Order: sequence, then structure tokens, then C-alpha cells
Amino acid sequence: MSTTKENDPDRNYDRLKQLKEFDESKIGVKGLVDRGLSTIPSFFVHPDSSNPPTNSTRSRHNIPVIDFTSPREILVQKIQESASSFGFFQIINHGIPLATINHLLNSVTSFNELPESEKMKYYSRDMAHGAAFSTNFDLYISKAASWRDTLQLRLAPTPPDWDHVPSSCKEAIIDWDKEVVAIGEKLLGLLCEGLGLGNTDVLKEMSCLEARIMAAHYYPYCPQPELTAGLTSHSDPGVLTVLVQNEVPGLQVKVGEEWVYVEPVEGAIVINIGDILQIMSNDKYISVEHRVLANPCKEPRVSVAVFLNPSLRDKVFGPLLELLSDEKPAHYQQFTFAERARCGSAEKLTPKMEQKINKGDGSIGAVPIHSQVRKIRQEMEKINHPALQQPEIRPVVHEIARQKRSRSPLGLAQRPISVGN
Repeated sequence: MSTTKENDPDRNYDRLKQLKEFDESKIGVKGLVDRGLSTIPSFFVHPDSSNPPTNSTRSRHNIPVIDFTSPREILVQKIQESASSFGFFQIINHGIPLATINHLLNSVTSFNELPESEKMKYYSRDMAHGAAFSTNFDLYISKAASWRDTLQLRLAPTPPDWDHVPSSCKEAIIDWDKEVVAIGEKLLGLLCEGLGLGNTDVLKEMSCLEARIMAAHYYPYCPQPELTAGLTSHSDPGVLTVLVQNEVPGLQVKVGEEWVYVEPVEGAIVINIGDILQIMSNDKYISVEHRVLANPCKEPRVSVAVFLNPSLRDKVFGPLLELLSDEKPAHYQQFTFAERARCGSAEKLTPKMEQKINKGDGSIGAVPIHSQVRKIRQEMEKINHPALQQPEIRPVVHEIARQKRSRSPLGLAQRPISVGN
């Protein structure tokens, strides 16, 4: 890696030139691998401070695997516990045939392994047709590129122009979208029941199933996985994410201070809570950081994530009123999904927006450091801290947590959101 300073204009010019040459070649990361590279291009190298260890030891934690055929009461309890403690869980025996999942994953693999001349036809950064294939949607704005290629589709409420979707994937994607809607409706109902809501269809009625984006990721072998990432740490900004993955590991979830593998389970579906559902649940459910390591295996890692979002972009969202009381005040102010989507990250917030959507840490997409916040609040309750009488306690707690926290070079307000898994 070059020792040239990060802000050297010559280095920045060279980087942009390299990025454009790579992007305009339309060969993707898979094309670099096919050319037999033994070292990765410099623009894929991540700063030392963010290098994820590829030999992470297995954690004492395990992401829950839930049998979807369990009695309803047990199923609700397990989902509620997993969504509250981990923000992630896997479901098995969900009724979707293994052949359907394998057909989807195999079709994505087949597309990525087409001859370059065929695959190049779909390479684009223009989502005007509802579909685009590229390396990193944020290639030109991220600090470093990540080692993956992605086929991204807008599934609903407006479907893509199917002529711009690879024919090898079209049938499998259409079939999978139907399955996601069906399982998503069941999951939203179970999550509502876990919150104790009288109307278990409330999330569905708020259009949380109706806007769907798909990201099909292909992570080929990386010759220097210790220098880069498959997908950098982020949280998902929407309501719920439904993901399937092949047998190659790499997905990790942050649990406390540890990174925990989401171990591939044949036929399982990985579910994770998004930022908006955390807000709507008033922190009863948590949206957590996760990442994907660069792939050191000769076999590619393949995953397909569908992100469930509200389609009513001008509808006001916030903590569900049924969850609030004098003893349980709102942790968040209300906002529209359109406002949430426009901001994207704390850096883009205007002062006006900060007033309208205040999580206390100055961000929309950021997720609290839950264990620390809860501990501090418990300490404040023990001494009947006067700040507890304030209508909005969250900024106080987060400010104390931020002052105590020194482990991370990034503040909560800078925590990224992304399209991934």
C-alpha cells in the first residue's frame, strides 16, 4: 500500500483515474479474479484501522435459529427475544422449498459466471430501468471499494423493466419475490404480536411490505482478504431484511464488542431488523451493525437480500402509539420515510431535519450502543437523576455514553447505512 498521504491531490487524482478505468472496463471484481491477480488494486485496500480479521475466532454467542413450525406462543417468544437481543435470527422449516432457494442462488451464480461479453451488457449505475449490475453502488464515494459485484433490482411498488434483468435470473427472482411477500407478512405479524400490539396487521397496514429492493451479491475469491472487505460495517435503514446465502460463510453481526458469524444453515432464511422498525418499536427491537468479510475461499459467496420498506413515503412514522405511556415515553420524534431516505446519513442532515428527527445522537440511520445506554440509564435511575424527568431522556443518555466511549474512531453520528449482506 502506498505511503502517500491520504489528502495528497496527486494520489486522489490517480485513485479517480484507476476507479474510472476499472468501472468503464465493466469486468467487475470477478473479472479481476479471472485475470489471475495475486494482489488487489490499491483502491480496494481499506485503512488499517478498519481491516476486519479474516481469521476471527468463533464467538461464544450464536445467532438464533428458529423453527418456524414451533407452536405460535413459542415462535412469538423466540422471535421477540432474538429481535430484542441480537436484531438477527434465522428461520428454518418455513415452508419455502429448498429447491426454490437453491434455484435463486444458482441463478445469481450462473449470471455472475457468464462470459464477460454477455455480462457487460447489464453493467450500469443507472437504476432508471429498475435494475443495474455493478461493483459497489458507492464505488466513487466510499473511502475504499469492497470485494463484491452486485445485481440490484427495484421489485416494488414499481417492478423493474424485465428486459433489463438478466434472463438467467428473471424467473427465479419473480418466484422469490412472491415467497418474500408471503413470509414477510407472517414475520411482520409475529413481530407485532411480540410487541404486544392488539392489531398484528399494523405494520402491513402501514405499507411496510410494499416497497422492496433486492441486492444479489457475488463475493468471489479474494487473494488478499486481510486488506479489504466484502461489505463494510453498516445497519439496514428499512423495516426488515430477508436474506438467503449459500454455504460460504462471511456474514458477521456485532453483538456487544464481538463480531459473530451468521453460520450458513441449508435452507435457512436470515432475518434482520432495520432502523425504521427499531424506531417504530421504540427500541424494543434493535437494528445492529453487520458486515461481510472478503472471501478467502475458492468457491464464491452468494447472497440475496430483499429489503422491506414502507411505500407510503409521505406517511408519518415514529414509535407506535400503543407502545407509549408516561412510564415509556417516545425515544424518537416522528418523520416521513421520504425525509429518512433523503437524509441517508447524519452528515446530510440539516438543522431543521435534526429537530424533526432526533434520536439524540444526531443521526437517523445510526443505532444506539444498547448495552452501554441501558447500563447508564439504570445507573441514573438508581440515584433518581434529575434528567430522568425530562420529556426526552435519550439525548442525555447518549451524550454520557458518547463521552464514556473511546473504543471507536467514529462517532455514532457517522455510522454508515448501506445496501447489503
